[in-house]
Amino acid sequence: MAFRNDVRMNLPPDTNKGDFAASARLLGIAAVAAVIGILSTLTAYALLRLIGFFTNLFFFQRLSFDARSPADSTLGLWVIVVPALGGLIIGLIARYGTEKIRGHGIPEAIEAILFGKSRMSPKVAVLKPLSSAIAIGSGGPFGAEGPIIMTGGAIGSLIAQHFHLSSAERKTLLVAGATAGMTAVFGTPIAAVMLAVELLLFELRPRSFLPVAVACTVAGFLRPLVLEGGALFPLQTDVLGPSGLVACAIAGVVAGALSWGLSTSLYRMEDLFMKLPLHWMWWPALGGLAIGIGGYFQPRALGVGYDVIGDLLHNHLAVGAVAGLILVKAVIWVISLASGTSGGVLAPLLMMGAAAGAILGPYMPGGQPGLWPMIFMAATLGGMMRAPIMAVLFAFELTHDINALLPLLTASACAYGFTVLVMRRSILTEKIARRGYHIYREYGIDPLERHFVQEVMTADVRTIDADVSPRVALDGYFGAGQTHRAYPVVRAGALLGMIDRGALLQGLADPTAHRMADLFGANVPIMALPGETCRTVANRLAVHGLERVPVVADAASRRLVGLISRSDLVKPSLAFSEEEERFETLRRTPLHTLWRQRPTRPPAH
Repeated sequence: MAFRNDVRMNLPPDTNKGDFAASARLLGIAAVAAVIGILSTLTAYALLRLIGFFTNLFFFQRLSFDARSPADSTLGLWVIVVPALGGLIIGLIARYGTEKIRGHGIPEAIEAILFGKSRMSPKVAVLKPLSSAIAIGSGGPFGAEGPIIMTGGAIGSLIAQHFHLSSAERKTLLVAGATAGMTAVFGTPIAAVMLAVELLLFELRPRSFLPVAVACTVAGFLRPLVLEGGALFPLQTDVLGPSGLVACAIAGVVAGALSWGLSTSLYRMEDLFMKLPLHWMWWPALGGLAIGIGGYFQPRALGVGYDVIGDLLHNHLAVGAVAGLILVKAVIWVISLASGTSGGVLAPLLMMGAAAGAILGPYMPGGQPGLWPMIFMAATLGGMMRAPIMAVLFAFELTHDINALLPLLTASACAYGFTVLVMRRSILTEKIARRGYHIYREYGIDPLERHFVQEVMTADVRTIDADVSPRVALDGYFGAGQTHRAYPVVRAGALLGMIDRGALLQGLADPTAHRMADLFGANVPIMALPGETCRTVANRLAVHGLERVPVVADAASRRLVGLISRSDLVKPSLAFSEEEERFETLRRTPLHTLWRQRPTRPPAH
């Protein structure tokens, strides 16, 4: 394996090459993303109002869109029935509407992106927010972020399907709608962009990053016009000194263990539901029954629980009350989500993480009531979602506490590392894996993107002259001494095309073909340029089903300079493998050798 690095060094800089691949289509996609940002913001507003409507209807028997907590209801034992009724309605919607409404939204969005060419149906755009509003409004311990991510993504996908776009561009608009909806609900545009980068886009390119950023920016500026502006949970803590480093690391490990426990419990509970002798349509009703029982003993465990998160961050709850609340919240969340109902995971994770911090905070250094609930909240989210940067920025934008950034980063990174080492898959990818798909979430620069054709091509190419007869070419190149499966045909060094044995035998049957040049029409041959990336050429070989293509100096002259084949494209991957798998040790030099190598002082004159 050898790269032609000498070719790269001897060529003058190519002014046509840049750091990124970009085209004028990017501006059009960004403009559409801005519109999607507006629509997702309005949809988020409608979803939150719809949750308020069903909360008032189920728990207070009145028609109102005002936000109220189910904990304020006076239903008594009837509170057990209400979530079961909501679950029954959701089961019917899923059975006779679409199964895509089941679950918490983000895995479904990832599945559509990776395995569904980013296509979503209008049913999802309508029934997902409706079913989620019923689930949360009837007491479900979920957040609105999962449903709005799914609904906003469906809006972006549907708009994209009306334009002549590629699957990659459709993915960009789907993610733009999803993250814009999250921005509108929480007021966290930067965290939403990082959610896209760490979980949804599976790439970091201008073609996807910029439209997503535009959509989130639009949603962020519009949010104060339709919802309340500012931080959702404003908080201000003091700077944590160096002594807090170890404590933050311990908090991260504990939060990672909590993430592991919740994720493992969720899917074990899902396995138990799979064994029930009932159609899955009835499962949400059983999950709702568990919600009702838990809500009877801990009313504040019902619903979204933003007010509870605020109380935990400001130390307004006693430790005993917090312990009972987190236990009930965890149990009903695991059971109800495993039943296949509709709802999000971010808000419950925030509450359970903050509750763990409120319990353990008195034993941590610093003596700041709100600091450790916030740290545990972010670390639990980062460990569970495997998105540590998103979790840090999410906690910061929710609180606007700049002093907590370093502790948040420490704890979230430790929680992320813990779950990476302990858990094979996250709560998001486990659901997708159970549907028969595997997702590899590590991604980096493709080795084929890093190297160019001129580095791996074969420069010494045997060619066929365009003026020889097909019979002479057959005998001379495809006889007993044949060395290659195909050869370039050239005239005065300029490429006419590639010829193999099959095409040459067909040409011999044509009585008008007296020279090799007669076998080629006016069509432009498939070729490569020295400055193209290996990835571009690999795609070209795959699309046209070719084994090799000739390399020309430029498209105008078609002067042949080389040949690149599939075997040549293996070279960058071999170099990448060597970088990843070859371990080197520090070369040790004995001290006495260094002493001998010391320069001697020149003699005095």
